[in-house]
Order: sequence, then C-alpha cells, then structure tokens
Amino acid sequence: MSWKGYDPVLLRSFLVVAELCNFTSAARKLDLQQSTVSQHVKRLEALVGRRLLVRDTHNVTLTRDGEAMIEFANRIIDIEERARMHFAGSALRGRVRLGVSEDFVLSRLSTVLKQFRRLHPSVDLELSVGLAEMLYEQLEAGKLDLLFSKRRKGDDRGEPVWTENLVWIASHDFKLRDDMPVPLVSFQPPSITRSRAIEALENAGRDWRLTCTSGSLSGILAAVEAGLGISAQSRHLTPSSLVILSASAGLPELGEVEFVVVSASRIKPPAVAALGDAITAAGRELVGM
Repeated sequence: MSWKGYDPVLLRSFLVVAELCNFTSAARKLDLQQSTVSQHVKRLEALVGRRLLVRDTHNVTLTRDGEAMIEFANRIIDIEERARMHFAGSALRGRVRLGVSEDFVLSRLSTVLKQFRRLHPSVDLELSVGLAEMLYEQLEAGKLDLLFSKRRKGDDRGEPVWTENLVWIASHDFKLRDDMPVPLVSFQPPSITRSRAIEALENAGRDWRLTCTSGSLSGILAAVEAGLGISAQSRHLTPSSLVILSASAGLPELGEVEFVVVSASRIKPPAVAALGDAITAAGRELVGM
C-alpha cells in the first residue's frame, strides 16, 4: 500500500470519538453524520493497519495503539494548523486585554487561551481575573478590550453565551438546619451572586448569616467543601466535589443568570473579535448548546 500521509480530517474525527467515547456525540460535535465519522475512523485504522478503537453496542474504548495515536494526532494537527496560519499571510496581530470572571477560570479558560495562542501567536494577551462588578468597572474605564462574565441586572450589552439557573451548592455531608439561620459563604461585595443569594433569602423570609467572605472563587469553594455553609453558583460551573441542593432543602430559587461576552467597542478589532468567538464557542460547548 502506498503511503499517503495522515489526513487531518480523519485525525480530528478520531480524536473527538476518543474524547467522548461515543460516535453519536462525536458526530454532533463535528456537525457530521455518524456514518461519516465512523468511516473516518475505519479509514484511519486501515491506513495504520492497527485497531484503534473497540466498539460494542454501548461503549467505545481505546486500544493501546489508539492511546498512542492520540499523542501523534494532536501533534500532527497542531503542526498542520501552524503551517496553515503561517502561509495564509493573514495572521492576527495586536493586543487584547481580557477580563474573565473567576467562574470560567476554574473550568475552561486555560484550554481556550492555549488554543488561541497556538493559532494566533502574534497576538499579545493580557488577562485580568476577578469578580464581575470589578471587571465591568475596568471595562468602562477603558482598561479592558473584552469581558467574559455574568451580565449585570439592567445591562443589555454583550453577546449572550448561555443562560442557566443559579443553584445552591454544599459539601456532600452538609446538613441544613431549619431552626438556624442559613450559613452563607459569599464573595465580597459588590458581587452579582452575593446580591442574588441575599435577596432571595430575604424575600423568602429566611434568616441568614455570613460564615465566610472571600474575594476568590477558590476560597468560596474551599469554605463550602469544609462545611462552613452553602453558596450560590452556576449549575454548569459547579465542581464535582460539591453537591447541588435539591428543592427539598426548602431554599428559595435564585433565578437565572446570563453569561455574556462584552466588547469595549462596537467595532471590534480582528484580534478581539477572534478571541470573543473562541470564548463563546467554548462556553456553549460547556453547556451542550
């Protein structure tokens, strides 16, 4: 058989199947027919002459050769993308001052920025991480070019990424007592989730007390995991080490929260627009949109 090299299209299909362990989900993510994705994997296996995946009616698992192929495929695709960007003659340049709320930093931000820098190495990124209200102030003061955060009440700026309900979170062994004020772990003011949590409790007539105040999400999560109290959080950004309290806990609903990408200018420079698109795509992928 004559050697024709590795087709990046086949490699991408293989990587997504390997990541999701499901052909149907991979096809949906790639926006292809399931039969097409299956054919891509078969062609790749025929090319290397080895079995890469083991498939049955319920599961897809990697063979030892499949595990080795993941590293090779990622390297080949990375080199292919770098070469394409280099010879396209249209590499993005400039500076983007990005502000991101801590919620997203602990979930997907590093992956998004790593991929963006690989595709656009001539763009200088400056990152600011903090609470939403602080970041909005920086944006309005001209200190940021782009912001990804929760949307403030009454603010219609920005492109919506996803909307979901805020939820109450606690440690796995936490017990909420009806005869005691609700122990609340919260961000320092001003904070969108802090305001929403306190307002919901007071509207429901529930007594509450602050058991921990922190300026960072890592501090909030550590306090909750230690059992100091409960906190409000986006459902899709809740870590697996904590639990979402059900309606049976008797706590008031917190309502919806909207995550948006906001640009400092209506006319976005190419580098700002490209990073905004990358964050939007990653956010929607996170919640399965």
